[in-house]
Amino acid sequence: MSTALTDLLRSVASSLQTPVIIILFILVAVTIVMVGTLIAECFTERLHMRAQLPKLLNELQSKERPLEEIIEDSGLLKRQKAALHTIAAQRALTPLKRESLAGDLLFEERAHYDLRVKITDIIMRIAPMFGLLGTLIPLGPGIIALGRGDTLTLSQSLLTAFDTTIVGLISAAVATLISAIRKRWYLKYMTALETVTESLLEAMNEDETP
Repeated sequence: MSTALTDLLRSVASSLQTPVIIILFILVAVTIVMVGTLIAECFTERLHMRAQLPKLLNELQSKERPLEEIIEDSGLLKRQKAALHTIAAQRALTPLKRESLAGDLLFEERAHYDLRVKITDIIMRIAPMFGLLGTLIPLGPGIIALGRGDTLTLSQSLLTAFDTTIVGLISAAVATLISAIRKRWYLKYMTALETVTESLLEAMNEDETP
């Protein structure tokens, strides 16, 4: 009975080797795509973020120009400008409702950035696990082959074990780096957007004060 259970357990573990390797290939592919999106994001967004917050806040407070024009020339990202334009267009709403709308827009922006980071965070966590699985699964047949004196099977098992470990760790390392870079970028984006949003709401409320 014990031998049958052991053989069954070994069969289950061996059958997982191919799915684990396939998942590792998928993780590597997704990691490569994330590197590409990070580079593209750097050139399409990061380099276009030229907002000077002190100057922008002073312009919003002085209101020497229309708010929409100040927002458009602010140097913020397109997504940030779109959110601010949405708020600036709601002059018919009460201040409380505008603040609620602003809170909802800020939540949507934060969720947008969190989703981008979450992908690499998941890879960062699971890639080493699948790398470890890819390491341990071939060792069973390798140990059996060693007992039989089959050094060829043993060497193939060890190579598979080492390769999957390396692939898993590299994917996790690259994903960790991408997550760290994006978290720093997005924290700056959200801080700037929240600061400008508060200043915009204050300027709109002052316009309505009798």
